[in-house]
Amino acid sequence: MQQQSNHPAASSNREKLLKVLAFTLVFSVMNASIFNVVLPVIGKEFKLTPSDLSWVSTGYMIVYAIGSVTYGKLADRYRLKDLLSFGLALFALGSVVGVAAVDYWMIILARVLQAAGASVIPATGMIIPVRYFPPEERGRALGTSAIGLALGSAMGPIVSGFVTGFASWRFLFLLSVLPLTTLPFYRKYLDDEKGAPRPIDFIGGALLAGTVSLLLLSITRGSVMFLAAGLVLGALLAWRLFSTPEPFVNPALFRNRSYTAGIIVAFLANGMSFGMPFITPQFLNRLNSLTPLQIGLVMFPAALVTAFMGRKGGRLADTRGNPTLALTASVLLLSCFLMLSVFVGSAPYWIMLVLIFGNVGQSFMGIAMSNTVSRTLKREETGVGMGLFSMLNFISGAAATGLIGKLLDSGSASVRLNPLLIMREGALYSNIFLALGAGTVLVALLYLTGFGKTGHPGAQAINSRPAVKEVSRS
Repeated sequence: MQQQSNHPAASSNREKLLKVLAFTLVFSVMNASIFNVVLPVIGKEFKLTPSDLSWVSTGYMIVYAIGSVTYGKLADRYRLKDLLSFGLALFALGSVVGVAAVDYWMIILARVLQAAGASVIPATGMIIPVRYFPPEERGRALGTSAIGLALGSAMGPIVSGFVTGFASWRFLFLLSVLPLTTLPFYRKYLDDEKGAPRPIDFIGGALLAGTVSLLLLSITRGSVMFLAAGLVLGALLAWRLFSTPEPFVNPALFRNRSYTAGIIVAFLANGMSFGMPFITPQFLNRLNSLTPLQIGLVMFPAALVTAFMGRKGGRLADTRGNPTLALTASVLLLSCFLMLSVFVGSAPYWIMLVLIFGNVGQSFMGIAMSNTVSRTLKREETGVGMGLFSMLNFISGAAATGLIGKLLDSGSASVRLNPLLIMREGALYSNIFLALGAGTVLVALLYLTGFGKTGHPGAQAINSRPAVKEVSRS
């Protein structure tokens, strides 16, 4: 995508576009996590196991991951304003289906439709700063977008709890209709520019989505049939990637060993981080008997502190290096998981304080990994490489929630791994948090082994580095 900062529409409308984009991003991020707080309520209403329930988040993240890359490629063929019109309309359609849901499959369909539409927003969040702002101003533009991301993360738990405290959880779907109000502004301020058209491997994208979905279903359902089908699709995907001139995922990227190592560590790190917001509402409901509103109030301070600390994490990476930030994030996450392993089921105000460590650690780890991975890429590889990085992060989150959901299906643990656990009824959750802590240690060791000296072995200079850095702060 080439910079068009001299275009009259770009120079006169870019500030207005930025404000509209920030507003839209609030709802995009909020919608991704807003249902975590009410998962226990949905589970009771439809008599679902935790692994079945995990698909409210898992299905959304899989489609969102594939969709964000697909819309980015479609922007080379179609006007961005038309893609936004389609995406936001689909986002709203999913909301209508969700409000009318009387069966669980309708909720999953609603979430899939929402994700298919909402995934146009992160693609837009990357394209507008690049297309409308000169390189020296992109950092500021992306920083403004990060405010919308932070606000969405902070507002999600409290809005979810407030709405369900006074009405049905189904009304949460109606929040996704609000971004439609931004369409007239996008239609007015966006120009008709398109990128350089390139082939889009829809078959490869479908094979990737199918492979991930089937492998996750094999975990949540304990099905050998799903596993076999997932492996078959995975083999077809591998063949497709190496036999197509323009594959959905460029396998040439994996010849860069530093990049490959970086996304593997990031995949594992993101799985550790995504487990916490999924499991927290579950134990707060079961062990502490909290309502969705009370759960939202417990989770809100951590999200709010994280929103304020994001820029400090970026500055720490700039001044002390990514390894220092990654180590700081690992210490914060490990502290959170170990404390939750001991205090799970204790007074909610203790949990509220402990979650701050985990949320800030999650944010810092995201910044460190984004910066580290971006610096392993050549300039011309940045767009494709970071798009794949983002997609794999969502797939990692989907895998983590699916696996944790399956572990929660047993309802209790016969073995208590942490002898310091205060509430015996929380042994299952305590064991999971202890496992997440061990995973965090593994991630820290892998990161320091591969990137500990410079944070970016084999790095190539990237002139647009500030833009990547600011995106990662979200």
